[in-house]
Amino acid sequence: MSQPDKSRTTVDIHNRSYTIVGEEPAHHVRMVASLVDQKMREIHAANNKLDTTSLAVLTAVNTMNDYLKLKEEYTELLGSIKKKED
Repeated sequence: MSQPDKSRTTVDIHNRSYTIVGEEPAHHVRMVASLVDQKMREIHAANNKLDTTSLAVLTAVNTMNDYLKLKEEYTELLGSIKKKED
């Protein structure tokens, strides 16, 4: 069984470099990292006393909250489409 091709992409998030290894194209990894960096900067601007760990956790919580809201909206939209098809 062959393994999928993995690539290494180095990105900067909150003034630190990280090497991400995965199957996604480099442009996708850079876009995701850019969005994480942007969210961290927004949260840091609102409370610049946060240490990096707290900032990272709040960023993860905010991101997961946004994800769950979008997932709920998506599910509702699929339900609406299904009702119209029936």
